[in-house]
Amino acid sequence: MNLGTYGIYTFDFEFQSAAQLRDSARQLEDMGWRALWVPELLGRDAFTHAGLLLASTRQLNVVNGIARIWSREARWTKGASTLLADAYPGRHVLGLGFGGDPRPGVKPLAAMSAYLDELDTLETPNPGPETPVRRLLAAYGPKMLELARDRADGAQTYHVNTAHTAEAREILGPDAFLAVEHAVLFEADPVKARSVAREHLHGYLQTPYNLAKFRRLGYTEDDLSGGGSDRFVDDLVFWGDADTVVRKLRGHVDAGADHVAVQVVGVEPGASTLPYWKLLADALLPERAAASR
Repeated sequence: MNLGTYGIYTFDFEFQSAAQLRDSARQLEDMGWRALWVPELLGRDAFTHAGLLLASTRQLNVVNGIARIWSREARWTKGASTLLADAYPGRHVLGLGFGGDPRPGVKPLAAMSAYLDELDTLETPNPGPETPVRRLLAAYGPKMLELARDRADGAQTYHVNTAHTAEAREILGPDAFLAVEHAVLFEADPVKARSVAREHLHGYLQTPYNLAKFRRLGYTEDDLSGGGSDRFVDDLVFWGDADTVVRKLRGHVDAGADHVAVQVVGVEPGASTLPYWKLLADALLPERAAASR
């Protein structure tokens, strides 16, 4: 994986026109970012979205974080990811996850395993790419992390603390790739920062799947009630000035992450996130940091 140590994770592109999306992606690339992560949540198909971003840039890696296995049959995932790997060698990463609403009676691990079985045994007339499809699995629990280790290039996590990153690395072993998303907020006032962070985390505290994940991370019912305790909020959203945010992000790397996808939150409606992405580039990307000295 040539994603660099840090990348950008964003929902912003869901709200931009195609022209705006092209411009934003090119600006990110010009800043020196090597990896851009996009979700599949608000209506834009994962592979159409990735293809437009790849076509709009020259070297930027685009990661689906995640393409939901329930959004398409395995044959369409195989065809789309194979085409992107052929068209943009080494620049697309297929991130797969269970995703979506709870499915009573369906176990995520069994569903993902069956999906991978179908992906890996399908025969299609589509030409294979010279550069293989790169694949990551959204994984939190030990069994899914083991599946990511054994059946993919590694794992990606979302809204976890640094303790989980250390545990994930131990399960994955030294060779599997580990990418960690983390939310950041450039606000030094604790009251304001925690208020904005709680707004960001509110939806995640309403779903049984996320609540179960947070409990596995070691948070108590008191931590998860009332919008989240200060401990919970501070662990899941790194806030403060640039130096503080950068120091906390490096904690994931120290804990074993190969790559940290940074999600900037708290941007006012109608405002651009690009200035914060530039601020992060100046602080986190070695080429830019060296140039500023």
